[in-house]
Amino acid sequence: MSEGGRVGSGGASSGASSAEEPWPVRVVSQKVGAWIAKLGWVWVDGQVAQISRRPGASTVFLTLRDPSADLSLTVTTNRDVLDSGAPELREGARVVLHAKPEFYAARGTLSLRADEIRQVGLGELLARLEKLKKLLAAEGLFDRARKRRLPFLPGRIGLITGRASAAERDVLTNARRRWPAVEFRTVNVAVQGPSAVPQIVDALKVLDADPSIDVIIIARGGGGIEDLLPFSDEALCRAVFGCRTPVVSAIGHETDAPLIDYVADVRASTPTDAAKRVVPDLTEEVRLIGQARHRLERAVRNLVDRETHRLDGLRSRPVLARPQVMVEHRATELTALRQRAGRCLEHRLAAAEDDLRHTLARLRALSPAATLDRGYAIVQRADGHVVRAAAEVGKGDPLRVRLADGELAATVDG
Repeated sequence: MSEGGRVGSGGASSGASSAEEPWPVRVVSQKVGAWIAKLGWVWVDGQVAQISRRPGASTVFLTLRDPSADLSLTVTTNRDVLDSGAPELREGARVVLHAKPEFYAARGTLSLRADEIRQVGLGELLARLEKLKKLLAAEGLFDRARKRRLPFLPGRIGLITGRASAAERDVLTNARRRWPAVEFRTVNVAVQGPSAVPQIVDALKVLDADPSIDVIIIARGGGGIEDLLPFSDEALCRAVFGCRTPVVSAIGHETDAPLIDYVADVRASTPTDAAKRVVPDLTEEVRLIGQARHRLERAVRNLVDRETHRLDGLRSRPVLARPQVMVEHRATELTALRQRAGRCLEHRLAAAEDDLRHTLARLRALSPAATLDRGYAIVQRADGHVVRAAAEVGKGDPLRVRLADGELAATVDG
């Protein structure tokens, strides 16, 4: 197995065979230095955290920091290289340099040796930001559908801003002027320079993990594009996107538009505007409550008046003013109906009586007794048969003669 393989094997297993001879530290450092030397020259992008120019020395030392991570490297270069490529280089500037990684075995440190340094210009910065903006938009970080509404009255507000900054003063002063009882948890961070992004990301994680925080404000005053560059950093944008707590971006002025404005749930034009958006105005709310109470009282009063008039109208009706009127009216109708029924019954009885009388008169007129009263007689044989012809009886037959008053017995003699 090669020596490189032995290094890999020994690093991967803590239980190496006791028969394998350990390497001295210097040998390991030499191996690491040899492997790093194979990387060759590379282009490196970063932010200048520190510049060290020693008088009379031809070598310049830079500390190059990754804006998206808490990581930095030392860069050595010749003064002529720096003066030709970036003569006005200042701490906090963004640079691209052509360098070769070097490992100093005696100290076990990694550094870069640069032969070309270019300060990133404004146009290049804007082009990079536009490219990053399109990338984040394509991934859905700017989607309006995912943006959350702010609570009407947050119990506690998280504030990320610079220490003793005008932005911090504007947010706290205006918020407490609008709602004196509002509570804040302020985390002071660097708002520009190479350490800004890691500190802001860490502050976001701390506030987002606090269950008492209802909304987070990230505030910073105005500045140039380079000053606001940390708020367009990809790592910070993704950290804001991953927050469970609603985030308000209040960076710079109205015309400033870092990428965090597009990712945040609410974009405020200034720190003062952020305070107005997050906290309601107590005076205005009291006024609105007073108006609502006035409208409610007026509505209730109108309803009571309307129902009172309606009840008065119902009470003024005769049926409610004098309830007995309805009974009297029904009693009068009942009496009239009874009288009508009595008259109708009397009329029908009188008519029936007349019919009966006429029928009786007819019966009497047609009755055999009436005929007998006029002097007629009924002659019957002994068997009761009425004799209607002389041929129906013979000589010597007994007959019965009925008169109007009494009857006679007779015998046929011829």
